[in-house]
Amino acid sequence: MDFEIINGSVETLETECLVVALEAEGKLCPSAQAIDTAANGYLSDLINSGDISGKAGEQLLLFKVPGIKANRVLLVGLGKPEERKDRHYRKLIKGITATLKKSGIGSVLFALDGCASEQDDVYRETRQLVEWISADFYQYDETKSKKADPIKLEHIMIKLDEEDIELGEGALLDGVAIANGVDTAREVGNLPGNICTPVYLAERAQALAEEFDELKVSVLDEEQMAELGMNALLAVGKGSAQPSQLIVIEYRGGEDGEKPHVLVGKGITFDTGGISLKPGAGMDEMKFDMCGAASVLGTMEALAEMQLPINVVGVIAAAENMPGSQATKPGDIVTTMSGQTVEILNTDAEGRLVLCDALTYVGRFEPQSVVDIATLTGACIIALGHQATGVLSNNESLATALLEAGEYAADRGWPLPLWDEFQEQLDSNFADIANIGGRAAGTITAACFLSRFTKEYNWAHLDIAGVAWNSHGKEKGATGRCVPMLCQYLLDLAEQVEIDEHDHDHGE
Repeated sequence: MDFEIINGSVETLETECLVVALEAEGKLCPSAQAIDTAANGYLSDLINSGDISGKAGEQLLLFKVPGIKANRVLLVGLGKPEERKDRHYRKLIKGITATLKKSGIGSVLFALDGCASEQDDVYRETRQLVEWISADFYQYDETKSKKADPIKLEHIMIKLDEEDIELGEGALLDGVAIANGVDTAREVGNLPGNICTPVYLAERAQALAEEFDELKVSVLDEEQMAELGMNALLAVGKGSAQPSQLIVIEYRGGEDGEKPHVLVGKGITFDTGGISLKPGAGMDEMKFDMCGAASVLGTMEALAEMQLPINVVGVIAAAENMPGSQATKPGDIVTTMSGQTVEILNTDAEGRLVLCDALTYVGRFEPQSVVDIATLTGACIIALGHQATGVLSNNESLATALLEAGEYAADRGWPLPLWDEFQEQLDSNFADIANIGGRAAGTITAACFLSRFTKEYNWAHLDIAGVAWNSHGKEKGATGRCVPMLCQYLLDLAEQVEIDEHDHDHGE
């Protein structure tokens, strides 16, 4: 699909379908009003006759409207002002894309005049439109014998006022990059565990480096990890025939010597629970336990496409958790790369084991910040449902930056406390720390565990267990969250770099 920003009199623009809007009580938005005027009150007659009223989600597809060039007009209802939040805007786009799919239309022009969102932000509204249309047309067919039908919609135009065109084009470029990153995260997340192994994740990262000159990839094998003392990470993959991997993706868009921001993804390509075996029902969904790694891959791809002027390192800790004869057992004690010892009371609390060594490893980059992303705890779903990413951090400014980025990107998170009082739940009689802290505050104690390995730098933990995939019906599959949040976080960092450089150049 190609996206384009255009300008001009809406009634003279050629397209197979023109999307215009009206508000509650039949109030036409400017582009719809222009159509109505050109068509001698055609839309007003429809409103007066009760065919459409402007309720949120209403649609009316019109053919050969007199006085305009477009073949069709799709008139959509926006509802009342309070019905223009991100949730409503998302539903509106989903409804429109469903109609476009059914109609077999090849080109469409959106002329929503900034009316569809409660926020007066051309860049944001345009970028969301690009991201959400792309997401709605995503199709998974990698492991199907019959491939999906080609998408008929090829050309998507977005009409903006002349003074907003430059802003809109920036939104379009960023939106396409982020949409591509989300697609990659979804595609990798949806692959089954017999294809998406730790080695496969390394190959995907290497393929990215071949596509983008700004990316450099290195992979540590089990022998190299053993030499570094990464015994917690290695303990997780011991029961599997698939070798564990530590994948490092470096993006150098900033100044030489500028310290990087680091993203660390949990890449458990399949999680049986190990010896602490999970129940069989729904275990197929444990192929999604590498969605943190998938979000790092997707974010690094979007970052390279946007060519942001910052340095970022993406690290993926990849392993398969199986109950083989060599598998780690409950009660086993391992020495982590940091030197701390861990009593593994439950082998199904394995994500924190691969992450703790990866979080120690990234210290060598002297990072400005570290964010880890993991489908870490079912407790996060109990706490926050399937709406928000859990955000825990040892640095309030970093947590705020991520929460604000998530709010702007409509990929929201919610903060949870990381108080010292919770640390006591991880006490062990036989090691420095236990890998579980009981049922109470499970998401928090998991983050408390990780916090023991991140004292040297500013760190935040994103628990995406509730948002990384959908479980039911036709919607079942990876979502690509939290690629939009992470991309916005990096965009904000890049913008700050540019502001600082501008101030420096002007001697401020």
